[in-house]
Amino acid sequence: MFTSDKDDNNLFSRVDDALSLSQIRHKPSFIGFLNEREQYIISKHFGFAKDKIVFFGGYKNAVRKVMCAFDYDVSNEDFPIEKLCYKFRKEDTLSHRDFLGSLMGLGIERSCVGDIIVGDSYAAVFVKSEVSDYIKTQLSKIGRAGVKLIPENECDFSYEPDTEVLSLVVSSMRLDSVVSAITKLSRTKAASLINSGKVFTNYSENCKVSYFLKPDDILTIRGNGKFIIQEQSSITKKGRLKINIVHYR
Repeated sequence: MFTSDKDDNNLFSRVDDALSLSQIRHKPSFIGFLNEREQYIISKHFGFAKDKIVFFGGYKNAVRKVMCAFDYDVSNEDFPIEKLCYKFRKEDTLSHRDFLGSLMGLGIERSCVGDIIVGDSYAAVFVKSEVSDYIKTQLSKIGRAGVKLIPENECDFSYEPDTEVLSLVVSSMRLDSVVSAITKLSRTKAASLINSGKVFTNYSENCKVSYFLKPDDILTIRGNGKFIIQEQSSITKKGRLKINIVHYR
């Protein structure tokens, strides 16, 4: 998920090319599928072109999304994304990793595969349209378990992010204070966690324990998940801060 500066520069070059092509050809230019960090840094780096860049992953709450560069309005239907639905025996208990591994085993690039949502006996796989026919003809087993491609209207697909709102009391919005409250570790152990490179703010490693978090900052703690900082709610009688944080489980 976390990449090097060289990877970032390569990504920025691809976005520059997509923006240029969309203007030259007067039609949408796509890059896909991108992870959350890639979407975030593109949005920050190309803020001047925010009206020309749109992300969509095939459904409302998608995590991995295709980027579209275009001067005019683009509808969701314009994105080259197809949802493939598979049914399997409930006792096979297949996982996201199982499906992804089988897809990668077909020689498909990771950027061609979006979200994979797995239920008790079905899965919805979002892919770029250019590889959908190939996947349909090649994917009949996940490991040793057989899977059957079914029509999209037969796929009981519904997905909402699994989140909870944490109400915490902290001494300040310093990174070590907030990490301590989330992980229930002492400030010293929280600082050690930060110094060891296991804490990220807005998808970049942050080893600065005194960094002050702001509303809408994205905090990722290895082994604990992703968190979105919300507004401070109130101040206690002892001057401590009451804050709300959205936890993506």
